[in-house]
Amino acid sequence: MARALPLPIVLLTALALGQMPSPLATLERLFTVRPAQAAWFTTSFLQQVPVAQVDQVISALEAQLGRYLEARAEDDGFVVSFEKGEVPAVIVLDPEGRIAQLRFLMPRPRLASLEQALAAFRELPGKVSLLVLRDGEELAGLNPDESLAVGSSFKLAILNALWEEIKAGKRSWSEVVELRPQWKSLPTGILQNWPEGAPITLYTLAALMISLSDNTASDALLAVLGREQVEHWSGQNRPLLSTREAFALKNPENRGILERYLRADEVERRRLLPELDQIPLPPPTLFTGGPVAPEVEWFFSARELCRLIEGVADLPLMAINPGPVRPKGWRRIAYKGGSEPGVLNLTAFLSSNQGHRYCVVATWNDQTMLDEGRFVSLYGGLLEVLAGLQ
Repeated sequence: MARALPLPIVLLTALALGQMPSPLATLERLFTVRPAQAAWFTTSFLQQVPVAQVDQVISALEAQLGRYLEARAEDDGFVVSFEKGEVPAVIVLDPEGRIAQLRFLMPRPRLASLEQALAAFRELPGKVSLLVLRDGEELAGLNPDESLAVGSSFKLAILNALWEEIKAGKRSWSEVVELRPQWKSLPTGILQNWPEGAPITLYTLAALMISLSDNTASDALLAVLGREQVEHWSGQNRPLLSTREAFALKNPENRGILERYLRADEVERRRLLPELDQIPLPPPTLFTGGPVAPEVEWFFSARELCRLIEGVADLPLMAINPGPVRPKGWRRIAYKGGSEPGVLNLTAFLSSNQGHRYCVVATWNDQTMLDEGRFVSLYGGLLEVLAGLQ
């Protein structure tokens, strides 16, 4: 809820940048000559990352992915290949050939088939839902009709409601609204820091809601469109909570109204909504630990999310942030993710170079902190399998 799913994880980094006389050979040396030597790195790099930590990272990659096989150039960077998977890498050398920057991105497991990918998702603890559609036909599924918490992916319902009104001529992307204080929510996003009364187009709100998972942008659109209008797209989520309302309910200081809300039916919950606007929000740090009031969420099945993202997949703003999807092998990418403690969702709608259209949804819920890196890695491996089916 509070944030979109992250871009590739940076394991090692340094500030000094330089030329790149022989980056591939230097990268290979890290995996073939051990231990790493301080002379291979710039002083500024070593001030941030000790050489022993470099060896630790490399050892951890080998422990996770097996024996090192090779390094090769790919796209704008490099890929390190192991027995069980691959790791994209970025390496930059200074004019003397020393490593000034080194980054290992999210590992991609080497999965041989959809069945193997499905088996890997089944091994995750807690509740998992997965759905893969190609041209509307189901290729793989794991509890695809079970409603699970999906965090910020619920914002696809808001975008569908907006797009419906734009297509009907009731609104336009260029329509301007002024930012109101009651719309301001907690991060993620940037609009919570903008001045009250700032003029913003509906397109800007939609683009920030999807690409940055801006919570204030989503609450603004929910207010502009009207809750009942958006609820045509929200399934069982009635009343559909704004992010601010959800944050307020999760605040431990507001336990009394949370208990009343959870006991109430839909009619009584709607009566309680005005009270939520008057109670304090929690500090953002509340959501850095384990799950908080997991009953307060947005619940969708993987199949429902496929329908939602398909309805807006061709909008250019859906491609601003591709999330964990590698552009290589796909002609068009539409992506929205959601996460909070105990909740992860990845939803993508992909068009292949051969004209096929894929929907790939994966959701994971548990009562503890989730291994986000593992989940995103499995999702990336699944997409690699699908790219190989083209």
